[in-house]
Amino acid sequence: MNFIIYDLEATCWKTDVERRGRSQEIIEIGALLFNEYAELQSRFESFVRPSEHPKLSDFCTQLTGISQIEVNQADEFPTVIEDFQDWIGLTKGEDYLLCSWGFFDRKALARNCKLHDLPADWTDKHISLKHQYPRIKGIRREIGLKRAVEREGFEFEGAHHRGIDDAINLAKIFVKYANQWRF
Repeated sequence: MNFIIYDLEATCWKTDVERRGRSQEIIEIGALLFNEYAELQSRFESFVRPSEHPKLSDFCTQLTGISQIEVNQADEFPTVIEDFQDWIGLTKGEDYLLCSWGFFDRKALARNCKLHDLPADWTDKHISLKHQYPRIKGIRREIGLKRAVEREGFEFEGAHHRGIDDAINLAKIFVKYANQWRF
């Protein structure tokens, strides 16, 4: 079983008025692949060029640190997602489980697949570590990734709201509680 610890960044706007009529397109995929023993096997990182709304908002650039130049030079979603699926072992029939902090990432993958007329059922093999974490820790509600990382005594590495950095930090929690996640 391949465990895919991943995080996505997507186009975003500061206000609902600015967002109205615009779909969020993935602009970064950051992921780490762990085997069944919670051993790191490989890393995937790619920017994605949005197609419907190719210009990033100033808010999005400030939040993520992703520049317009980086997304302009990236491939569009269909090419990147094909590379991602190959990387997770989907095309070889390998067993995998997508693991993210919350359900946004799974929904964004499915929405972006549909936006590009691609099958989305492969995104259903997913768990939200954010929603399982309170059970493991005996706390009442979900908390943010950065707070959870720091609560566990880890230093948050890199920039929050960067796909690969958030995936790296999420992996620390995944590995620490590897035997306690429910699949």
